[in-house]
Order: sequence, then C-alpha cells, then structure tokens
Amino acid sequence: MKKLCKAVSQRKMGMPSRIKPVHGFTLIELVIVIAIIGILSTIAYASYENSVIKSRRKAATACVLEASQFMERYYTTNLAYNQTPALVPVGLPPFQCATDLTGFYTIQFNGTPTATAYSMQAVPQGTQADKDAKCGTLRINQSAAKSITGTIATMDECWNR
Repeated sequence: MKKLCKAVSQRKMGMPSRIKPVHGFTLIELVIVIAIIGILSTIAYASYENSVIKSRRKAATACVLEASQFMERYYTTNLAYNQTPALVPVGLPPFQCATDLTGFYTIQFNGTPTATAYSMQAVPQGTQADKDAKCGTLRINQSAAKSITGTIATMDECWNR
C-alpha cells in the first residue's frame, strides 16, 4: 500500500511510476482468436460452396424442364418431335436459363429426337462437374421419366432438393 501511494505521489510530481497499467492483448490471446476465426471461416466457406452447387443444379433442372416443355409444344404444333411437316428439323431456341448456366451446365438433346421420342439433358461442365459428381447429368424424356448418371445420390436429391 505504501508503494502504491508513493507511485501515485511520484506521478503527480511528474516522476515516472513503477506501476504501469496493462493495455492490449497477449500474443497467445491473439493466436487463439485467429485460430477460431480460421476454423469458422473454413466451415462457412464449405457450406456456402455447397449451397452454390445445389442452386446451380436446381437452375439446371428448371432449364431442362423448360426445354422439355418446348418440345411438348413443338409436338403439339407439328405432330412430331423431330421435324415440321415441311421436314424442317427441330432445334432448341436460345433459352435465357441456358445462357445463365453457361460454363456450369449445357442443355442439349441426348441423342437425336425421333418423330415419337426425345431425351433432354443438362450436362455439368467445369467446376460444377467436379463438385457435383454425385448427380452427374440430369435427363428427362418425352414421357417425363427423369434420370441421372451419378451413382451416389438419389433421384429425389438431384431433381427435387
């Protein structure tokens, strides 16, 4: 107590004090905080990346369904999936969804359409193909039968979730 009083009186007189207040953090506290932030950001990034892959897959399923609906309208008008009565072959119009998915999915025919059948597919490209191999290519045909080329996921996971 005597030392504290002496330090306070020395400080009042402008003399340096021996008791110094502690300011800031220790190095070990900073390292622990940085480690916690690193772990949390790793978990958050992985979750974000998984959500992006799923949202692209959902966009691809919507786009391949839109292309399938186009083919059904085409059949209603021409009574064939592959050509018009004037023998003009069918071609897919430039869908906006296909443009939006450029670099991630290609929306195309699976083979050549016949007069009574067709099959549409969404083929993953680039990083989407690498990160979403469990579903693979999404396919739908004229009878609305859906399929996937991936072997890990179920049809429900790939088409409905």
